[in-house]
Amino acid sequence: MASGSDSRPRHEQVAADLRSRIMSGELPPGSQLPSIPTLVQQYSAATATVQRALGALKAEGSVYSEVGKGVYVRPRRPLVVEASAYLAPTSDRYAYRLRSVAEVAPPAEVARELGIGAGERAVLRHRLLMCGAEPVELSWSYYPAAIASGTELAVRRKIPGGAPRVLADLGYPQRQTRDRVSARMPTTEEVEALDLPPYVPVLRQLRVIRSVDARPVEVSILVKGSHRHELHYDQRG
Repeated sequence: MASGSDSRPRHEQVAADLRSRIMSGELPPGSQLPSIPTLVQQYSAATATVQRALGALKAEGSVYSEVGKGVYVRPRRPLVVEASAYLAPTSDRYAYRLRSVAEVAPPAEVARELGIGAGERAVLRHRLLMCGAEPVELSWSYYPAAIASGTELAVRRKIPGGAPRVLADLGYPQRQTRDRVSARMPTTEEVEALDLPPYVPVLRQLRVIRSVDARPVEVSILVKGSHRHELHYDQRG
């Protein structure tokens, strides 16, 4: 299952292999996992190691147990995110919770993408996306203060029609979106806000939105748990 160069604790290795088998469909939704004695034999691992691995999978929602019966793969589809578009909230499934709105000195990466100089400010809208009662994505959206100050973007309340509508009303309709996607381990804020289980990386999208004349009008950082999401790319032509 793992080479000698894999320095992770043994229970993490076992959990990772079972997770891979679940994601590939080898262990389909609703199916029962092999018994603990069978897993002990399959992975040449101690009983306590297998139990810890199963505990990790239960914590992240990949499997569940039924007393006296066994452990089963949870019938749960991943949240598929179109890499070229927002995961649009809907009234019956997704909803944003606004965490803060402030005028700030943006991080260097954001300032560079917005094309603003030292000392210039940006309006930040920090939000948490919910799917029902479950948190699924943290976002930090930055807008040049020269555009956003004094507008609905700078007010701490939900915006009818969202930021695209406000930008269009201001004369900056969205014309181009570019995403960079990477993976890393989460910060403490991300673990707590997204209710992440231990050792689960996050997917990080850096999204740059440009208007007419390729002017950058929004830079967003979107963070989501990798155990619940997959990115979908569809290229035609």
